[in-house]
Amino acid sequence: MASTVESPAPTARKSGPVLAAMSVCTALVVGFVAAINLAVPSLAAGSLRPSSSDLLWIVDAYVVVFACLVIPAGAAGDKFGRKGVLLSGLGIFAFGALVSAVAPNVAVMLIGRAVTGLGAACVLPNCVGILLHATAPERRPHALAVWAAATGIGGVVGNVGGGAVLNAGSWRALFVAVAVVAVCCLAWAARSAPRSARRIRTLDVPGTLLFVAAVVALLIGVIEAPEKGWGSTVVLAAFAGCVVLGVCWALVELRAPQPMLDPRLFRSPALSSAALGMTMVFFGNFGLFYVNASLLQYGRGFTVLQAGLGVVPLTVPILAGTRYVPGIVRRIGVPATLSAAFALTGTGLLALSYASTMAYPVYAAGLVVIGLGIMLAAPCLTAQIASALPVERAGIAGGLQSATRELGSALGVAVVGTVLTAGFTHRLPAGPGDHTPPPHTVREALALSPADRTAITEAFTHGANTALRVAALVVLLAGAVVVAGSRRAHRTGPR
Repeated sequence: MASTVESPAPTARKSGPVLAAMSVCTALVVGFVAAINLAVPSLAAGSLRPSSSDLLWIVDAYVVVFACLVIPAGAAGDKFGRKGVLLSGLGIFAFGALVSAVAPNVAVMLIGRAVTGLGAACVLPNCVGILLHATAPERRPHALAVWAAATGIGGVVGNVGGGAVLNAGSWRALFVAVAVVAVCCLAWAARSAPRSARRIRTLDVPGTLLFVAAVVALLIGVIEAPEKGWGSTVVLAAFAGCVVLGVCWALVELRAPQPMLDPRLFRSPALSSAALGMTMVFFGNFGLFYVNASLLQYGRGFTVLQAGLGVVPLTVPILAGTRYVPGIVRRIGVPATLSAAFALTGTGLLALSYASTMAYPVYAAGLVVIGLGIMLAAPCLTAQIASALPVERAGIAGGLQSATRELGSALGVAVVGTVLTAGFTHRLPAGPGDHTPPPHTVREALALSPADRTAITEAFTHGANTALRVAALVVLLAGAVVVAGSRRAHRTGPR
């Protein structure tokens, strides 16, 4: 292996600005996933005239491209230089947002969303790679904890920032604002991020293509399931295709001299449990975001901006307590830290399902409990994944973390959305409830029967509460599996 550019040994003084820049870039690409959800009502009533299916893909095109390319983009950073790939990604991200901002029709909007997803895939894993390269080994736990906090609050930043822009302007203004922020991040990263060594590696084209195809198939199944049903032909075919393509990918990677991502790495209980844990953290986080904005608007009469601000209590523990997490992990160990994290997250989701009609301070307390769980889990799991791969493969480590986040986010929205819709339609009053097909959203139900507003809102609240309880159960059960894997890894040591 050879390197083209080497930077000086990292120091605390030099790594501080890098950490700040990488954290802001991370919050931008994560927050855009949440911000677009707030724009759905504006998009639905706008000049594009999208169908319900079009709206779904306007939201999810970004997630699909982002999730399926994030590991290959991390590998590209390891080979070609992480700073160059990061800066290219920020430029692509800004360009895609501008394309969406001026889109005259749905087709152009979808192209812009896909381009933005490509840019995000180049940004997120290489933020981790640059951060690991720029930080001295003894300071990496702290740096990774701060970066993990940025991913945790990114969704809240998207809710608040998106709500503020949408409150003052149209959905087009949101995309322009995102493009401007991306250009500012590009200038900041160009100035502060160091160049890392390029590695001489062959590109694993067959493995990359099979991996991308498998992830696309998985996400199509997850995204289409709430609309078409989990047992529909399209969804079952997508999941079957994912399994077949995944098996083919594993066989190809096992024979490749330099695989993009060696499946044998997942024999490590620490890595496999950390990947599952990260997926579940974001399952609960984005499942909550999916329900929360509508629950605050329809259940409490909040405006879009108030709904965005309403989730801020979630960030208080993350902002205030993340720096203490590495010390907590050293004191009580990874298994105990994760036990507390998943117990808090699951309990908080369960508490919210009973507090949805109570005074807002009670609801806010549930958000704080969830924030405590995320505060403990995200830095701990991030450090576990990063330590499972050598520093020269930091881009892949970042890609794996990012992929688990996006998969968890997509699963959270799909599962919570399915349960919410089922509970909502089951509780609708006779008028809209007898319609064929039954309305799936409050807006559709109110269009059919404006006089039944109170009953329709109560039906939505019931469905949202049920969805939150299901999410809490999934997080608690999966958390038990993650903790068991972590205990096993602690007993057996690194492999």
